[in-house]
Amino acid sequence: MTDIQELRIAVIGAGPAGVYSSDIFLRQLKKLGEELGVGAKARIDLFEKLPVPFGLVRYGVAPDHPSIKFIADALEKTLDNPDIHLYCDVEFGKDVTLDDLLERYDAVLFATGAVKDKPLNLPGADLDGVYGAAKFVEWYDGYPTGARTWPLTAKRVAVIGGGNVAMDVARELMRNADDLKAKTDIPDNVYEGIKANQARELHLFIRRGVAQAKFSVQELREMEKLPGVQLIINEDDFELDDDTIEEAGKDKLTRQMVEELFAIREMAEDMEDDGDVDFEGNPADRKYYVHFNSAPTEVLGADGKVTAIRVERTETGADGVMHRTGEFTDYPVEAVYHAIGYQPAEAPGIAYDAKGAHLANANGDGRITTEAAGGEVRPRLYATGWAKRGPVGLIGSTKSDALAIVTNMLEDLAKAAEGGQLAPDRDPESIDRLLASRGVTPIDFAGWKRVDAYERAEGAKEGREHKKVIDPDQMRALAAGRAS
Repeated sequence: MTDIQELRIAVIGAGPAGVYSSDIFLRQLKKLGEELGVGAKARIDLFEKLPVPFGLVRYGVAPDHPSIKFIADALEKTLDNPDIHLYCDVEFGKDVTLDDLLERYDAVLFATGAVKDKPLNLPGADLDGVYGAAKFVEWYDGYPTGARTWPLTAKRVAVIGGGNVAMDVARELMRNADDLKAKTDIPDNVYEGIKANQARELHLFIRRGVAQAKFSVQELREMEKLPGVQLIINEDDFELDDDTIEEAGKDKLTRQMVEELFAIREMAEDMEDDGDVDFEGNPADRKYYVHFNSAPTEVLGADGKVTAIRVERTETGADGVMHRTGEFTDYPVEAVYHAIGYQPAEAPGIAYDAKGAHLANANGDGRITTEAAGGEVRPRLYATGWAKRGPVGLIGSTKSDALAIVTNMLEDLAKAAEGGQLAPDRDPESIDRLLASRGVTPIDFAGWKRVDAYERAEGAKEGREHKKVIDPDQMRALAAGRAS
């Protein structure tokens, strides 16, 4: 049996999944470690490929979500823990390998996010003016390697998708730049881009019905309060039969969402009755159409550019099964954004389940396997969050995920310790020497705090709480205390 002074855990990804898992691991270890024979102490090294932490919270969610500040603050408090060591600007598979980590850590937990869109498999998807949500989100969130400009010249746009990302994209396309700047941390290039946005008409297409949408109530309430925007709905979409209403009522979140959508229907009617106004009763200069039971089938174009989108009317039963009707409508648009799902990042040396869009793991329990279906469990390797289950669920879902994974990890570590199968290199400074030998300079928590302090100071100059830095070299210089 290995004599354990301190467990050593590597976590790949410093977004919510990685940070929550680190926190829960330390809590559960303190509670159960002595009983399991693995002690109560652990060092967790959190590796992040970007120069700054927080992943999805900083770079995957629209900047105007009111809950973002609360979540980011909670994550930061977790990172301010002497048992958690942050290694930003260190990329797994490039700066450190799986073998490097297994030599030095008793377990490796993958909490990687998603960076690519699922492809839009429709005719015309390759036309100029068709965009995936992921790249647009990168732009308006100031992703370090994302685009710095965005072509917002289309007066009429379509957004495809029935989830929260589609709602985020549609909302930002309808946003008033000054209102957004006053309430968020957007950088100057995003402010200037949205200020020049030509969009005056937006169509959101959801394939299924009102009761089958995947929006959160929070997303719907944010959609309701867009200055200068009139919401327009199709009354026919809200004619739900008794079976559908009964089925929707069985789930609390679905019921709340449907109730909010009916409130939006009434709001849209009032906006029209009051003379095409926004939620405050002011004249609206932008129109936001919400289409349920509408499945896009083709993007139409001329001279290589988008000119319209063809949509088929659908019918959705109480069981959620969608049927096509053969009724088509063409909507003139000059740009199409698709938010139909993300593809979580692959990890070098780890099998990938392409069907489930996640790292291969045993029956969804987070234990990494040798192949997607029926593979053997690989010792000391785990996945959590989207890396484990695919791109579904809200940020809060990662907490329940983390607890389940940590339970499995502790159970396995107890067996590994008894069998003398933990990492051979127990020196906590070993990873620092390895990275230094490769010319890699990680950004630690103190470095992140210097970046954060600069962003707060820049925001304060404009009466804002925060203003995001987007250039990775500037982040590195700030973290090192070299630049302003």
